[in-house]
Amino acid sequence: MTTTVPGLAGLTGLAGMDLGRTAWVRLTPDLVRGFGVATANPASSHSPDADAHDGPYGFAVVDGFHTLALAGMLFDRLLEVRDIRMTVIYGVNKLRFPAPVPVGGQVRLAAAIGTVESMGGGCVQLVADCAMEMPEAEKPACAGSIVYRFYA
Repeated sequence: MTTTVPGLAGLTGLAGMDLGRTAWVRLTPDLVRGFGVATANPASSHSPDADAHDGPYGFAVVDGFHTLALAGMLFDRLLEVRDIRMTVIYGVNKLRFPAPVPVGGQVRLAAAIGTVESMGGGCVQLVADCAMEMPEAEKPACAGSIVYRFYA
């Protein structure tokens, strides 16, 4: 379910709030190929067409940065801030990739709001503690604190 807030003023009360989880997203071979093309990085371990059985995992894996890139799109499904001019992903703190995502696997975003602070000049910074979860996995595929800046 999406949490919707009315502009920058609505963000201030969100500190500590658990936003929940998104629906599952499947990382199909076509999506994985597309990410490789978009980043000019068709690494063999990340290619669904490669024979990755000799690699460290024994199967083709999704690039960690592909998994991270999905967080921005999925975060928008958890939090909608109305009446703003722009949202910027300002950075990521303590980013880790604890577990590989197999090509064809699924992920979803779990997010909770950490800190929310005014940066002045019509800007609010929000730090979201995020994890890209996989079904029945002990560890997340990706975890970190994503720093967002919202501008009025």
